[in-house]
Amino acid sequence: MSYQAPLKDMLFVMNELAGLAEIHTLPGCEDATPDTAEAVLEENAKFCGGVVAPLNGPSDKEPSFWHDGEVTTSKGFKEAFKAYGEAGWQGVQHPTEFGGQGLPKLLATPCIEMLNSASISFALVALLSDGAIEALLTAGSDEQKATYLENLVSGKWTGTMNLTEPQAGSDLAAVRTRAVPQGDGTYKVFGTKIFITYGEHDMAENIVHLVLARTPDAPAGVKGISLFIVPKFLVNADGSLGARNDAHCVSIEHKLGIKASPTAVLQFGDHGGAIGTLVGEENRGLEYMFIMMNAARFGVGLQGIGLAERAYQQAVAFAKDRVQSRDLAGSPGPVSIIHHPDVRRMLMSMRSQTEAARALAYVGAAISDVAHHHPDADVRAESLATYEYLVPVIKGWSTEMSQDVTRDGVQVHGGMGFIEETGAAQHYRDAKILTIYEGTTAIQANDLVGRKTVRDGGAVAKAIIAQVRATEAQLGELSGADFLAMQRHLAEGSAALEAVVEYVVANMKSDIKAVFAGSVPYLKLAGIVLGGWQMARAAVAAQQKLGEGSGDASFYKAKIATARFFADHILSQAPGLRATIIDGSAGVMALSEEQF
Repeated sequence: MSYQAPLKDMLFVMNELAGLAEIHTLPGCEDATPDTAEAVLEENAKFCGGVVAPLNGPSDKEPSFWHDGEVTTSKGFKEAFKAYGEAGWQGVQHPTEFGGQGLPKLLATPCIEMLNSASISFALVALLSDGAIEALLTAGSDEQKATYLENLVSGKWTGTMNLTEPQAGSDLAAVRTRAVPQGDGTYKVFGTKIFITYGEHDMAENIVHLVLARTPDAPAGVKGISLFIVPKFLVNADGSLGARNDAHCVSIEHKLGIKASPTAVLQFGDHGGAIGTLVGEENRGLEYMFIMMNAARFGVGLQGIGLAERAYQQAVAFAKDRVQSRDLAGSPGPVSIIHHPDVRRMLMSMRSQTEAARALAYVGAAISDVAHHHPDADVRAESLATYEYLVPVIKGWSTEMSQDVTRDGVQVHGGMGFIEETGAAQHYRDAKILTIYEGTTAIQANDLVGRKTVRDGGAVAKAIIAQVRATEAQLGELSGADFLAMQRHLAEGSAALEAVVEYVVANMKSDIKAVFAGSVPYLKLAGIVLGGWQMARAAVAAQQKLGEGSGDASFYKAKIATARFFADHILSQAPGLRATIIDGSAGVMALSEEQF
């Protein structure tokens, strides 16, 4: 099936919920006018729908392959990525100083979503480059920026993130890769890194590996990790490519999903040592790598949203086309399955969760823009804290949501969903990795509990809840059963979230295992309450548009109906999650190790 970017919904969210008009007034964001945003999104939709989306199915059947240390990517990927770079899409949100377009994150966000709807496997190369660019902008030296950034921003070169080792998955304290100083400002790097997305490929002239490693006298644990640039090809003083570095791909993985994205095992230093240069200061590597990881985590959340949108579109198309059984209310013959209530329930569940996650992510992007561009330092700090609270929710909840949505997409197809040729199964398979890489859902939940809730005594969380309650008040001013139901469920949701925040803060020291037993349900609760908040805001804005008599009335009515469905079917889960978190730890920890 073809992919049609949901431009109307994207623009509605950007303008009505994320406040594009306000972002446009920030210093450095002046070019991001509503007209510019619409034009950029339309062009990106053409590229993603016309160039990238047709590669998704074929590349799953004929994925990237490794031979003699080199990786050949799926047919069409190399040409599509060249076009992607030449059109300036890699540089949408990156500084004009290095060849980017310098547009705000809010405008780049729907572009990233569309690319992931088109093909997650293809989009991953751009995601990793974005992270490398952010890390170098923050911690790179002037020389490193001059050497690498323009080529990364243009898509001429690509970036990677090298954390994981065979013995060190999420526990980075166990990293063993060594970096030995050579006395001339360079280091020789020795070690093995696994699960390196696009660690080797044929789509760019050079690959810029950012590698975590330890220097000889580094302290133990995460405090002794440094970050190094280790390019596939060394770069000469004039910017031209020099000798092949001692960093080689020794295999790629065979995977459940995202098959076209090469996941490499990289060996550094088997032939004398891979030449690397230190990023920033020694022993601060994890701090710098977290810059990449935060950028990537937000991006993976968008992967979940993009994939959910693609699965939803495919399910709707099938449901309108597949004729099976008579209408329950009576019909002269069989009808398309979209007439059947349970199919409608699944489609509405898919649609409402995708729209809620999209709205939350776009609002998060706008808050990030305020955090980086607002002239008031206090506003920047407050916005940064809010954005950092939202990142694990956007990553964790949106990716878990994509599993539910793509599963329902298979279910809507019935038996044909289990058949690979329909493509529904690919979306389901591709979704699974999203809850694992760049930090599992549990790691996102641990971050939400420890760094984002307990550290400030729940202050940021409670400030967000106060905003939710302001929307509850707006709903109370509107007449009609839809708004009354939304207000009731949102009030129950905000109360549940507040109770959980207070429980987490109060019990962290006295019963830490009980708190973390409920960490993933807490993340889900935050996702559905904050997603429900955005859907409620969307309904309020849609009702205002209907009252003004402006725009597409059918779109606004559908927005209200979708928000009502989310409130009744998704947000209504909040009180149960509250009970799970506050009362449910006893069952989690009840059995001894031997009883399992």
